[in-house]
Amino acid sequence: MVLAGSAAGPVRLALDPAVLAGQCSVSFWIPAAVLTAALVIKLPTIIRLWQDPMLRAVGGLLLLACAVFVFVAPSTIRWTNRVTGVPNISAPWVYSLLTAFCGSCLLLIIAWRNGLSDRSAATRRAMRWVISVYSGVIVALWVLFALADVPVERLRDLDTYYADTPFMREEILLYLLAHAVAVLITSRVVWNWVRTDGLDVWLRCGLKSLGVGYGLNLLFDASKLTAAAARWTGHDLDWLSTDVAPPVACVSAILIAVGFILPHAGQYLHGRWRVRLAHRELRPLYLLMRAVNGRGPALLPRGGPDLRLTRRETFIRDVLLPLARRIDEELHRRAYRAALELGFAPEEAGALAAAVTVLDAVERREQSPEGDGGPDRDTTELLREIGAVSRALRRPDRVAAVRLRAAAPAGSVPAHE
Repeated sequence: MVLAGSAAGPVRLALDPAVLAGQCSVSFWIPAAVLTAALVIKLPTIIRLWQDPMLRAVGGLLLLACAVFVFVAPSTIRWTNRVTGVPNISAPWVYSLLTAFCGSCLLLIIAWRNGLSDRSAATRRAMRWVISVYSGVIVALWVLFALADVPVERLRDLDTYYADTPFMREEILLYLLAHAVAVLITSRVVWNWVRTDGLDVWLRCGLKSLGVGYGLNLLFDASKLTAAAARWTGHDLDWLSTDVAPPVACVSAILIAVGFILPHAGQYLHGRWRVRLAHRELRPLYLLMRAVNGRGPALLPRGGPDLRLTRRETFIRDVLLPLARRIDEELHRRAYRAALELGFAPEEAGALAAAVTVLDAVERREQSPEGDGGPDRDTTELLREIGAVSRALRRPDRVAAVRLRAAAPAGSVPAHE
């Protein structure tokens, strides 16, 4: 559309089909990017565990979903039609990708429901059935397109523009029904999975995202089918197909991608956080052992969080081993009783008692650095509970209270103090 009246020449409004196609493409590239990110995150695991049918199904599903949004963008539709020289050939191509995506969804469900190690005849038969049916649908889509007469290129409204055209009408109905059946089955199974007990919190959140995403796909199908049916009856509800269905599909794709990313990324980040927290919790005991040793561990490249945690744990245990000869077992028993009398839970009382005896052993070593302190003692429990001991050292007031009570003669301190 052009308006005259400018000295510099005609003013071209943003209603040019090429401009519109570029603007509409932006929303489709967003889910394509999110789906690609999901595939990149999952790819190392898929390659490493290639024999796992569920992971292969996830990889295929993400790849096909990404391809759908790349080729459904109006700019890509225009490019595909121009390269092939066939008007609207993008239609059967995109429909085929979407149908293959549906088949991948069903294969994923079969792999999950029957277990990764199931190689029974029923499982193989179900997988062959899915592959055969959806491959047949793809072949039928191309045959119907070859028989249809679709000379006018449509970038955004092909489903409604040709909804009442022979053979193209059947093609549109076929791909929508194949898609609806697949997402309905997948959504139902995913929500059944969400309700099972014992799921990891990240996996449960990921499954909920998948369930909502697949549920929105049903809204996409309903919008498309309603718009097409309106055309069949002489009405115009094209806006359902052109304005409602595309954003619904984009949101659905993003939720599906998040559903696959969340369990992996959430568990990874949670693991990193736990490692960093454990490293931080060991700091009080680490500083105490550095004071005992006179120096810290050997300077090495910084390394990752896991390596730094391992180095800190190793250093603490290496210093504790010789120090354990100076631990007073009787003091440990008294300190444990004292902690219980002060109202601490048994687990925390054990950590406080160990902290008291470690501090006492450090003082003994400072007073007589040349002595060996006594016979070897069983240090298994102490070395295993260094995290709890270090956390106890973070509360010097509690350690001091337990130590004072343990050092007092029996019966000299009221139990309520």
